[in-house]
Formats: sequence, structure tokens, C-alpha cells
Amino acid sequence: MTHKTELYVPKGATANARYAVDIDPKRAGWTHSSLRIVELEPGGTHTFTTGDSEWIVLSLNGGCTVRVSGESGESGAAADAEFQILGRESVFAGVSDFVYAPRDARVQIASGAGGRFALAGAKCERLLPARYGPAPEVPVEDRGSGNCARQVRNFASADAFECDKLITVEVITPGGNWSSYPPHKHDENRPGEETELEEIYYFEIDGPHGFGYQRVSPSREGGSEVLAEVRSGDAVLVPDGWHGPSIAQPGHNMYYLNVMAGPGSERQWRICFHPDHTEGYR
Repeated sequence: MTHKTELYVPKGATANARYAVDIDPKRAGWTHSSLRIVELEPGGTHTFTTGDSEWIVLSLNGGCTVRVSGESGESGAAADAEFQILGRESVFAGVSDFVYAPRDARVQIASGAGGRFALAGAKCERLLPARYGPAPEVPVEDRGSGNCARQVRNFASADAFECDKLITVEVITPGGNWSSYPPHKHDENRPGEETELEEIYYFEIDGPHGFGYQRVSPSREGGSEVLAEVRSGDAVLVPDGWHGPSIAQPGHNMYYLNVMAGPGSERQWRICFHPDHTEGYR
């Protein structure tokens, strides 16, 4: 279990020579989910090996070329592929295209104009082919209503894009609104009702001096608890517990990238609402 004081990860806390954010299972104290943020200067390149994890390369801003080499597909046939990510000006500008890189591969990201790119990862078992996800095919969901309305970009949700373990989506919360609400959890495997998923929230806030708040409360004795003021570049780890609400400062839209994976054999996002908030999404 991750120590409670480590669940809020402020900007720079995991930075190193390669990544602005580098959260792996060892750092998080769990088994599957990872997140890295790589920042490239114009003409910059970044190379990494996927190891025992599958990864999605997603633009936060800017475009890039992604080259994937190694074994690809369940046949184990050698494959090399190159994809162009057109990207976007910012996470608030709209959805982005993306690239899936399988385990046991070598990946090179090259950006002529420079940019910032998220690498969402999960330890996995199956070897799937490298693939490109076009932005126009990303399902965009309007969830909630009133001051709980938000936009969910299901680019690699369990129903939208095939991965072995990884589930990852983006959420835009308008300034002054609540999202990740009602509080919910996914920390137990209960067939047909709930799936066990470790989760990372990575935040960006629109406009200077913007901030938001993230709440995680215990679902069991001694469970995880967080109440954190979050700003651009911060992250919150959710190994267990009721999470929500995520609250955006009035006048400042809030973005978060959710990265989820877990030990269950079924790749599904099944959640349980807090017993005091059983009304679900309204």
C-alpha cells in the first residue's frame, strides 16, 4: 500500500533527466499503472523500450513521429511501423490522435517543432500490434449535467480501443464545475459489479494561476485519503478508495488524464458509487 502522504505527487516530484513526470508501479507502490511526461525541444527525440508494459503515446501539445520496432502481434512476427501524430495546441483545444506501442518493443518519438507528450502505460501479458488511433474516431461523451457537467474523451476506454490491460481517458471539467462525481471506487474484483483498477490522475489547468481540488476518501479502514490542491503538472495516485469530486476553480477549465490498469483478467471499467451518493451520473 502506498503511504498516504505520497498519493499527492506535486509537479517536479518525480522529474528526472528523461521525464517531467515519471510514475511507475514501484514509485506508486502497486503493480500495473504507469505515467510518464516527456518534453521535447524542436528537433528533439526520445527513445525508450516498452519492456513488460504496453504504452500509448498521446500529445499534450505538439506533433511528433512515432517509430515502433520489435515483435508485434500475437503471432510474434517481427514488425517495424512509423506513425505521425498531428497532435494539438493544448489539451483544451480538442482531442488528439495517438499511438499504441506494444510490450517488448523499442519506441522513438521525434518532434520537429517540439512538444509535450504523455506516455500512459500498464504491465501486460498479451503482445498486440502497434496501431494508430485517429482523433476523429475518439468517442467524446458529455457526462453529468448542470454544475456537474464535463466532457470525457474515451480515446482508450475499455469499449473504444483494444489494449491488454491499459484503460486511459481524458476529462475536461469547466471552470466552477465538479467532475469525478458522485464519489466512486474500483478497488475490488466483484464479477459483473466492480473491477480492481489502480488509477493515476494527471492535471493541467487552463490559464495562469489556475488550480483545482481532488478528493480521495477511504473505502476501508486505513484506506487511502487525499484532499489536495492541484495545479498544472500535478498528479494524484488512487490505489484504492472513493475518488471524487474533482473541482475546477471558477474561470479555469481543468483537464485530467486518467491512467488505469489492474490485475483482473477482464479489462473493464466497472465502478461502485459511494453508498451516500447512489444516484449515479446526473
